[in-house]
Amino acid sequence: MLSTTDYQQYAQILKEELIPAQGCTEPAAIAYAAASAARRLGARPDAVAIEVSGSIIKNAKSVIVPNTGGLRGIEAAASAGIVAGDPDKSLRVIAGVTAKDVEAIHQFMREVPISVRHAKGGAVFDILVTVRAGARTVSVRVSGHHTNIAEIRENGETVGRLTGRAVQRELTDRSFMTVEGIVEFARVMETSDVKDVLDEQIACNTAICDEGLRGNYGANIGKVLLRAYGDGDVKIRARARAAAGSDARMNGCELPVVINSGSGNQGITASVPVIEYAETLGVSSDTLYRALAVSNLVTIHIKTGIGRLSAYCGVVCAGCGCGAAIAYLNGGGYDEIAHTIVNALAVTSGIICDGAKASCAAKIATAVDAGILGYQMYMDGQQFLGGDGIIKKGVENTIKNVCCLARNGMCETEREILRIMMDAPDEAQQL
Repeated sequence: MLSTTDYQQYAQILKEELIPAQGCTEPAAIAYAAASAARRLGARPDAVAIEVSGSIIKNAKSVIVPNTGGLRGIEAAASAGIVAGDPDKSLRVIAGVTAKDVEAIHQFMREVPISVRHAKGGAVFDILVTVRAGARTVSVRVSGHHTNIAEIRENGETVGRLTGRAVQRELTDRSFMTVEGIVEFARVMETSDVKDVLDEQIACNTAICDEGLRGNYGANIGKVLLRAYGDGDVKIRARARAAAGSDARMNGCELPVVINSGSGNQGITASVPVIEYAETLGVSSDTLYRALAVSNLVTIHIKTGIGRLSAYCGVVCAGCGCGAAIAYLNGGGYDEIAHTIVNALAVTSGIICDGAKASCAAKIATAVDAGILGYQMYMDGQQFLGGDGIIKKGVENTIKNVCCLARNGMCETEREILRIMMDAPDEAQQL
């Protein structure tokens, strides 16, 4: 029996996490910090200094920043935020950039010195943007997650946080979440309580996947899958469409995505395969909403114990979520869903996150495949058992093991990934 408090918290978590963003969310967070600082400065900066944690460098280094004419990286994201950003739009901070603004962004990068430094403190998610005009400086720190303005400084003195819409919302505590509770929430929920956020997720994420299959983005993983295996199998279509959406957003598509746990790739993975299966099975919109609630909340539940950024690929969590939702769409309850999650985690928990870039699309295809396989295994009477590697009896115990592995065990992996990436040449090169 789900308590009223838990019901309200599950609904609130969906509203907190399923928000629209344009482009990769780490460059968007940099643009958000920079736009916030520039607004407070009130003048064109003479210089810009950026300090970011290693995880931000990893996820902002290689992706194209939308609405910049193909620019990549930290400097481009900050410049777009300073020149044309609107911090009131949160992670759609540069959605309103015009063609004239693009020219101004390029000019700003030519004329204004921008320094980037690796902040080697303890925070995994940390962005500090300082803008200077004459003798005056303004610094804005975004820390913890993508729109959390933790500190504002003027001329070195802390003056607090921004006011109005930019004030950080305290996120709902997630420690109460369980797979059993998620399944019960999906069963009893009033769809009107979450319909708006799920409708936006369906519309936005479907649109960018359509664009990914139409256009030429990244490695075109979705097209590769469809050409290799055809479009007659829902398992292939689910993988291909999700991969295509990722390829588009990693490579400059200007369409927004409704994210999950701070990630557009996770938002796509947790939703698009579920939508594809729902259409194929011919289920009602009510059933689709409930399945999406399962997928999104399972993703959030697993990702919460890992943290916003990690050396552990976040789409693994979302692949488990979509597998759980596919089990739900096929009439599965708690047992089917729990075993699907455990099976999927046993397969893909070794995938590393080496930053946001084109290969994320292929990882999404793999994570979705593992989610589907996890369900098919259980339906065939097969499962991975407690004691098989990191698997422990009980879905919550397995999730705890995975979170411990990702949060603690992969710290050195994260440092080594960053070292390799920072030693690598910036230019894309063919082998």
